[in-house]
Amino acid sequence: MGIVWGIVASNPLIIILFLLPTVIYEVYRTEGVSTKWASLAMLLVLIAEIGLIIFNINFNFAEFLGQSEELVGGYWVPLGNIKVLGPTLLAVLSAILITRTRGRYTIWLAVIILVTSFAIVYTLDPTIFKELLRLGVKEGVRELRY
Repeated sequence: MGIVWGIVASNPLIIILFLLPTVIYEVYRTEGVSTKWASLAMLLVLIAEIGLIIFNINFNFAEFLGQSEELVGGYWVPLGNIKVLGPTLLAVLSAILITRTRGRYTIWLAVIILVTSFAIVYTLDPTIFKELLRLGVKEGVRELRY
């Protein structure tokens, strides 16, 4: 419901506010060291993202670092506006949770967070969304080969 409402209203904050209880519950459910770290990092990223959107903070990482992509946790992440970096990190962290957690509920929570992070990126910048989707498909094909 939050994804649909946020996309229709073109407001990523709506999507994030609907996602917040899911991330909090993911923090509560995870038990392992790496999964607890990943879920806590997701909560911090989500809180930072709320602040970036509310205070309309813009900063372009690609120009600052002089590159368009960075390898984070084994995944290529497109760099650009700092607001897009948050949901991109959420996607990477949820992918880590999907692969490392054992509980089926925590896996499904991570899948919900992954899908929602793509919706947040889409509402922030559809161009970056296309690039992120291309990179995701590229990584998925690479993983299938092995």
